[in-house]
Amino acid sequence: MKKVLTIAGSDSGGCAGIQADLKTFCAHGVFGASAITAITAQNTQGVRAIEDISPDIIKAQIEAVLEDIGSDAVKIGMLSRPQTIEAVSHSLRKHRPGNIVLDPVMVSTSGHDLLSADAKESLIKLMFPLAFLITPNIPEANCLTGLHIKDIADMEEAARKLFESCRCNVLVKGGHSAADAVDVLYDGKTFRHFASRRIDTKNTHGTGCTLSSAIAANLALGYSLEESVKRAKEYITLAIEHSLDIGKGCGPVNHMHAYLKKEMIKHVKQP
Repeated sequence: MKKVLTIAGSDSGGCAGIQADLKTFCAHGVFGASAITAITAQNTQGVRAIEDISPDIIKAQIEAVLEDIGSDAVKIGMLSRPQTIEAVSHSLRKHRPGNIVLDPVMVSTSGHDLLSADAKESLIKLMFPLAFLITPNIPEANCLTGLHIKDIADMEEAARKLFESCRCNVLVKGGHSAADAVDVLYDGKTFRHFASRRIDTKNTHGTGCTLSSAIAANLALGYSLEESVKRAKEYITLAIEHSLDIGKGCGPVNHMHAYLKKEMIKHVKQP
């Protein structure tokens, strides 16, 4: 059994964050452990409140998992303030787990800021050098590079700039573009594009968390970076296609779509 640790915030609505990560791990057949960095009161309509977990408890969670269970990959999500970033980086430098996938979460689907202004530099300085892969979306890539991304060429330029500054693999996600969703992967040598059709739905809550978690799960399973991104892209596309119309706002993607399909087939064959 491969093991993946998620370090992220808790979403009371169950659409994103720790909850989305653990569902994604289950769907990929890997064991999920967690270290919660913040508790959010949110639903499909937005984030109502955030309470950060103390740095000492964050470190204790990470070290309790890594010292006993270990990990084959780590997914990192919401790190909302410098103290949180320092605590996470301290524990990761101490234990040196591999396959760290960092999703630089800055703004929620509903538009709520999830990263304080003074945390951005800490994220770049302390966390990016530890990552195997970072997965910014277009608004996050704009914020991190100072660019104004309009097309795939701009996405490549952003990926190049981020690689030069952090020296890790970069996946710039294209879900915020107007055309089909094309993600751009750059490993310092080659650009690879991963395209999918755009699905007409408002129910995309948790998309970024789910994609980065799926990549981490596939890396833990032993797939290459390119294959892990390809498989994760296919997974999130189906999760969006079968997304759930829950709540009054942006509903969640369907993390368990593949499992549920298998169960339905099984029950049809064996009533």
